[in-house]
Amino acid sequence: MTKFSPRNRKVKILATTGPATEDPEVLRALFRAGADAFRVNMSHGDHAFHAQTIAKIRALEAEFGRPIAILADLQGPKLRVGKFAEGRATIPHGAEFTFDRDPTPGNATRAELPHEEIFRVIEAGQRLLVNDGKIRLRVKSASPEAIVCTAEVGGVISDRKGVNVPDAEIPIPALTEKDRRDLAFAIEQGVDWIGLSFVQRPEDLIEARALMGDKGALCAKIEKPQAVRRIDEIIAAADGIMVARGDLGVELNPEEVPPLQKKIVNATRLTGKPVIVATQMLESMIESPIPTRAEVSDVANAVYDGADVVMLSAETAAGDWPEEAVLMMNAIASQIEHDEGYKQRVRFLDTPPDATVADALSHACMTIADTVELSAITVFTWSGNSARRVTRGRPAVPVMVLTPSMAVARRVSLLWGTHAVATKDIGSFEEMIAKGKRMALRHGFGSAGTKLIVMAGVPFGVSGATNLLHIATIDGDELVKHKKAK
Repeated sequence: MTKFSPRNRKVKILATTGPATEDPEVLRALFRAGADAFRVNMSHGDHAFHAQTIAKIRALEAEFGRPIAILADLQGPKLRVGKFAEGRATIPHGAEFTFDRDPTPGNATRAELPHEEIFRVIEAGQRLLVNDGKIRLRVKSASPEAIVCTAEVGGVISDRKGVNVPDAEIPIPALTEKDRRDLAFAIEQGVDWIGLSFVQRPEDLIEARALMGDKGALCAKIEKPQAVRRIDEIIAAADGIMVARGDLGVELNPEEVPPLQKKIVNATRLTGKPVIVATQMLESMIESPIPTRAEVSDVANAVYDGADVVMLSAETAAGDWPEEAVLMMNAIASQIEHDEGYKQRVRFLDTPPDATVADALSHACMTIADTVELSAITVFTWSGNSARRVTRGRPAVPVMVLTPSMAVARRVSLLWGTHAVATKDIGSFEEMIAKGKRMALRHGFGSAGTKLIVMAGVPFGVSGATNLLHIATIDGDELVKHKKAK
């Protein structure tokens, strides 16, 4: 097993796989550079390619002895225009343009829109956005057969370009037949998180939950204005949240996205569930070895806001500089977390404990870490809930999560500040303390004389029974034993 040192930061980095990471050595380089987890984008590639990618990540996990989370990101339904007689057409600014149900190839005045669901809900005054918002159409009139629009912003429209409907809730499920096949494949492959696209309402998560059973965790991607309006309900129904700023930035005015990002991050943080900030974070590094200053500030703001995870998309999936992109994101995050103002800013959001023993103890961990010099907080957990409670307050020291379940270890590795370890369960108080110290030494979170918090539940081995907190000190004899054991 290759020796692995803990990361020098608490925010996690999620790197997207793709053609640029096909070589196992590139994946290995990304992990060494700072990638804590990997995203498999089901919109591209086939199952055979993704199975090979997942196997390579699991090989990395075995090599470095560290649980690595894998998120399978489902494509979701795609709304697209039909085809054009010449493959494309130009809609002049201010011109009238009609969408209809006729499959005849389109021209500069009309085109097919093969989604009867849109015809059922669209109303006059609402918008239709084509090709990532480059063409902006305002609906003049709508019937079951035709939607007549005025081009507020015209441009070139071509075959099968995407359509966004920001002002109406489209009555289609978040899962397509392709998504169901991809979800079954991902669960069979043992991925840890499922990213659900096109979420508009909390009910959209029900079918995915049923298909997943008790396997994996569900991350709702927030990319629709309709989801923003019901964000608290969606957070409650999901295991985690992704702020997918790509489509969100198409359907909303650009200036609306930054405050919404902060709102969603804060709302998710209050629950202790992981929140991912995604899309275009270091976009210029797809082609350039260095980012723009604005991109650096964007990543820094997400770190200051206390997001659990920052994500790289095409930068690592298909870019020319995948390793450099991870190194840059790692450097930005590390620099921000060592800023003297970081602790105050990341705790600007008040996260009061719920009225439970487990929450009170978790909150106490943060207070003790602020008062006493500690090397780590060690949490024994069966379900991962204790780790979620502890990290919610953004404690000043790392949180080492010890669990007998590899699935739980992988899942909680997306939480801010965690270092997850899959290890045998404990059976007594003495074993808990001894193991907590031993694991702290083994994973680089202690030396002779250092203190750490150990949190667990009695009776041991029972999920949801967190009721014990102990401060342990590593003595010199234990350090000597650890060195001899190595």
